[in-house]
Amino acid sequence: MTKPILIVGAGLSGAVIGRELAEAGHAVKIIDRRPHIAGNCHTERDEATGVMVHVYGPHIFHTNDEEVWAYVNAHMRFMPYVNRVKTTSGDKVYSLPVNLHTINQFFGKTLRPDEAKAFIASLSDPAIGEPVTFEDQALKFVGRDLYGAFFEGYTRKQWGCSPADLPASILKRLPVRFNYDDNYFAHRFQGMPEHGYTEMVAGILDHGNIEVELKQEFSRTEAANFAHVFYSGPLDGYFGYELGRLGYRTLDFEPFRYEGDYQGCAVMNYGDVEIPYTRITEHKHFSPWEDHEKSICYREFSRECGPSDTPYYPIRLSGEQALLSQYVERARQEKDVTFVGRLGTYRYLDMDVTIREALDTAKACLAAIAAGEAMPVFSVEP
Repeated sequence: MTKPILIVGAGLSGAVIGRELAEAGHAVKIIDRRPHIAGNCHTERDEATGVMVHVYGPHIFHTNDEEVWAYVNAHMRFMPYVNRVKTTSGDKVYSLPVNLHTINQFFGKTLRPDEAKAFIASLSDPAIGEPVTFEDQALKFVGRDLYGAFFEGYTRKQWGCSPADLPASILKRLPVRFNYDDNYFAHRFQGMPEHGYTEMVAGILDHGNIEVELKQEFSRTEAANFAHVFYSGPLDGYFGYELGRLGYRTLDFEPFRYEGDYQGCAVMNYGDVEIPYTRITEHKHFSPWEDHEKSICYREFSRECGPSDTPYYPIRLSGEQALLSQYVERARQEKDVTFVGRLGTYRYLDMDVTIREALDTAKACLAAIAAGEAMPVFSVEP
């Protein structure tokens, strides 16, 4: 290739693809409209407390992918961290995910695992066959009482709609455990980068063939100056939202500082619908190897994403599918562009999956270059 390659977005997708292409000898330019790298996993020190803050909300790394775990550790040492989430419901604090401790505490019992399994089964709604909605799935999994305490209110706040309007697949990611394991994730590898995600991404981008330009908007007219474009921005944004906007949820954060330890854990959910925020995160607990007297916390509010907001979660309800299909078809008519990442493929992605797909995409594109073939339009089908 005589022209350089352009990557739009300096988050995980863009950084990993850029590094792989750069190591293969290609000149790479990465642009990002924000004033920092690392996308939504950007971290920075709070001057008042010295705490490492997850600026766009907590990002906890967990994976079963040994290659991805080795990859991130090659660019930043990951420290042990286990996510132990608590939730406040009805003025009491419980452990999540729903486990044997949660069940016994909530119902005032001392059930053994087999007894708890039978007890929860007795609470499920026998009229529900194959669950279609989130509410169906919850009632079939845990029954009316646990659903009302831990899932219904939180879900209404998080998604801005009734759980009866959400697909059952959302709840399938939330396990119910009949033991006392309160590790929120069940993955083999879990941890946090010792000096934050932004410094880790800076290490990935540290290559002589990579040029990074921040506070730079992308224009499709620029594409002709590059051999290929990897686009990790919003799929609908690439086309100037000409067909309408795909739906996202966004988050607002209300930071506050505290002298001491505010809540004793990193994440406290609030399941009661009358409390407007979904959770409070206390960021010093995301770095348990550090010692901080002072604390900074975020109250987290979820709402519909507007044109000037940062998109977080693709909604992907039935109303979005038709519009998504139209944009996918438009994308297939483009030449020399590959849509990647959470926004480019309009899917919710954990960080380890984002990195895995970026590594696989870079490998496939390098093979296509070597064979003189066209690169894929999408890293993974939306």
